[in-house]
Amino acid sequence: MQQLVHYFLHFVFPGVVAYLFYKSNWKKVYVIMLLTMLIDIDHLLANPVFDPCRCSIGFHPLHSYVAIGIYFFLLVPLKTRVVAIGLLIHIGTDAIDCLFSSQNCN
Repeated sequence: MQQLVHYFLHFVFPGVVAYLFYKSNWKKVYVIMLLTMLIDIDHLLANPVFDPCRCSIGFHPLHSYVAIGIYFFLLVPLKTRVVAIGLLIHIGTDAIDCLFSSQNCN
């Protein structure tokens, strides 16, 4: 169930948001939102790279609370708003993932 929710929120939900709020160019917006998943590159700095019991929020540099604050500020300018929405959807998805992992790993 965790993986289903995780991948739905990472791949389907941004498409729904793009379609609902950016109908005229939703495909471009959707691709931009998918590209925000590149923030997961910071997982390569961790050892091990993947730990199913580790919450990425607050652990990885691009998932830090400072970075999340910056993502919120990126909502203000129109030029960065789509990127900010994609980043915040990603962070929200990872935060939900943390709830699952905290239940499954104790």
